[in-house]
Amino acid sequence: MRYMSSPLSIRFDPKILERLRRRARAVPGATPSGLAERLVDEGLRMAEHPGIVFKDGPSGRRAALSLGPDVWEVVKASSEVDERGEAAVLAVADILNLAEEQVRSALRYYADHQEEVDAEIALADEESAQAEEAWLVQQRLLA
Repeated sequence: MRYMSSPLSIRFDPKILERLRRRARAVPGATPSGLAERLVDEGLRMAEHPGIVFKDGPSGRRAALSLGPDVWEVVKASSEVDERGEAAVLAVADILNLAEEQVRSALRYYADHQEEVDAEIALADEESAQAEEAWLVQQRLLA
């Protein structure tokens, strides 16, 4: 869901403003105001969800555990284990070699941002299916 933006006047230190402008020029399609909005949003999310960071990658920016996998990977693993409740947290922590608190952090983030994480899971599933289909075609050609 996209909301109508509301104006907010902010005064930046000239050095910070120059860094913001320089960074926006380095990111294709970015504007200083758009980049500032994204950074504020990500900063607020990280403050609300300790242990969560944002990383760039082939599919764009996404939430991840600091020193760990993307949130969507933890959520997907959680949905695929047979266990439920605390046993599921323990199972996912064991499978992904994470601390239990890392799994809980990812799941708390998911609770607040389900639509975003579900879209990342759907994209990963689609890419996986395409890669499998390409592999099957290759195997048929080599048979």
